[in-house]
Amino acid sequence: MDDAQPCPCKRGEPFGECCGPVLAGERSAATAEALMRSRYTAFAVGDTEYLLRSWHPRTRPQTLDLDSDQRWLFLEIVRTERGGPFDDTGTVEFIAHYKAEGRRGSLHEVSTFARVDGAWVYLDGIIEP
Repeated sequence: MDDAQPCPCKRGEPFGECCGPVLAGERSAATAEALMRSRYTAFAVGDTEYLLRSWHPRTRPQTLDLDSDQRWLFLEIVRTERGGPFDDTGTVEFIAHYKAEGRRGSLHEVSTFARVDGAWVYLDGIIEP
């Protein structure tokens, strides 16, 4: 993805200043929300390596296959709980909007994040109806 393009997480910054450096391993996500946004961006650009790398070792799957026909449209952060620079755990509720097979849909999840060796990682999530 071109660094000058708008970041898929829709935070309002170019990819090269927003999630791009996090996906590239040049810097860590400072908060649980920042990690959530970078993981959404990784889904949008098909970066399975980053998704696995940013997943808690205890809950990480062996492999991850993304649906190449699914196009992620935008991310809505509903709420965050803890997950700041001085926390060890955090929760982010979000709605990720997508298009697949010509139809729009959304994924509403409450995700839990934790720090491992000082870095935020995705622990697990509960999908909301």
